Parts: sequence; structure tokens; C-alpha cells
Amino acid sequence: MSAPGRPPVRSRSGRRRRSAAITVSVLLALVVAGAVVRSATRPAPAYTADSTLTVATWNMCGVRQWNCSATGGPAAKNSALRRLVTADGARVLLLQEACSGDLEAARRSLGRSWQLAFQPYSSRDRAGRTTAVRCTGDGRGSAGFAVLSARPLTAVRVVPSPQPVAGLRRGILCATVAVADVRVCAAHLTLPGGDAAHPSWEYRDDQLKALVAAVPERRTVFGGDFNLAPPNARDPSAWVWPSAAFRAYRECDQDASPRARNTHASGHKLDYLFTGLPRISCAVRDTGVSDHRALLLKVRTG
Repeated sequence: MSAPGRPPVRSRSGRRRRSAAITVSVLLALVVAGAVVRSATRPAPAYTADSTLTVATWNMCGVRQWNCSATGGPAAKNSALRRLVTADGARVLLLQEACSGDLEAARRSLGRSWQLAFQPYSSRDRAGRTTAVRCTGDGRGSAGFAVLSARPLTAVRVVPSPQPVAGLRRGILCATVAVADVRVCAAHLTLPGGDAAHPSWEYRDDQLKALVAAVPERRTVFGGDFNLAPPNARDPSAWVWPSAAFRAYRECDQDASPRARNTHASGHKLDYLFTGLPRISCAVRDTGVSDHRALLLKVRTG
């Protein structure tokens, strides 16, 4: 969910308490549902492998009841998404806080070669009842996160990751862009305090570990809205980051500038793209219709 400011700090002690009880709640708290994949009914045209690939991640702030009612409607967000494709050359988009109906309309407008893999959010109450999160407005469908690709997607799967016992359940969705032989993963991590039953529990550390474990060492681009600031020696929450994130892989902005550029209206960086492939460029785009800026990473695949 879009953060109103910098994520609040959670201590290691909160993680320890959660870890001690995770064996009891893990079967209730894992996201294991299959993603919905949609593409054109007609076969897509044949592709030849390119030597580069541009991947974007963007929290669309499309779920109006999540403090997004003033960020523009579906048509405006569809236009912004199309600009990421036409002006910035994005061929894979990792999208969060999106509506299934909006994304299906965008997919159709982009052309018959585009494919959409969508995973809905769910909400679980203290009694264990789980409900789908619906977008307000006629025909907008479920709220969720997605991979939208100009090229066929294969091996689409939801990566199991610890989720709140009571609260909003986000997750990790992975797919392979087969023609480029690149594994892509879209992730949306739990906000601190996001478990109503255990508000002190920290989930992002184990969610990041699950994400890093799900991707290959080199031919991958993964990221999304992590609801987490970059690691900093003065930040008590820096321990949440697994060491492999910035060592085995490189982030879009890593080593490219004195400080990582912010991606959120609060002035903080919350959105990330990591890769094991050679980086060509990194860009931040203000779409004007979300509290998150889009992040674009161009990599060399050949």
C-alpha cells in the first residue's frame, strides 16, 4: 500500500518474536495461489531475440480507497502506462496497486502480442476469514500486482513468502520472458505494522530472502515496491536487507549517482529494480498520476 512517508522502523526483536511463531502460522500466511495469465486469443507474432531489454516498475496507486482518489482515473493511468512503453521503451512492466480490469484494458490497447500475469491481493481478518480486495468503480475488477510483457511469458508462478496473519497480503510474482531468457519478478512487500494480530512483527526481511532465492544468479530483473529505504549505516532497519541484494546483483541506481533518487512523493526511495545482467541505463519518471514514480532499467541481454 502506498506509504504516506518513510516506513516506520521495526527492530530485530520484532523479527525474533515473529520467527519464533512462524512455524505455527506459516501455513496460514503463505501466498500460494496461482496467478491469472491473459493474452490475446490469436497467436502472437514470432520474435527474434534483441540484445537489450527495458524493464519498468511502477506502483500505479490505482486502488482509489487506498488514498489514491486524487491521483487520476483509469484513463489517465492507462495513458501514463502507454507512455512508459512508447516514450521510454519499456517492454516488461512490474506493476503494483493496479486493478485487473484497468490492466486488461491496457493490455488490449497495447496490441495482441502483449501478455498479462496478474495476482490479486487478499485481506485476512483476525478470525481467519480471507476476502478479495476489489477496486472501486464499475468494471475495474480486483486489486493486485502484475507483470505486463510485450513478449510471451512462461513459467509464471507465485513465490511463497510469509504474509501477515491478519492484514493485507501482497506477495511475489515471477515469470520468464522466454525470447530473452530473462526471469522477472514483481514484488510488493508488507508495510511495517501491517499485521493487525502481531504489529511488531517484521516481514520484509524474510520476503526479500524468498525473492532473492527465487531468481537466477545472472539472467534476471526483479523489483517492485519494497516499502523500504536503501540500506544505510545510520538506519536501524538496514538489517532487513539480505547481503546478496547489493552484492550478487546490482540495483538500477547503484553506483550511478551519489545517492539513490527518490521514487515516492514523501521524498524517499521505496521502489527498486535489481539485475545480474549488465546495466545500460537507469531512469526515474514522474507519471503525474501516482504517489510513486516509475523506475526504468535497461539491461544488456545478448
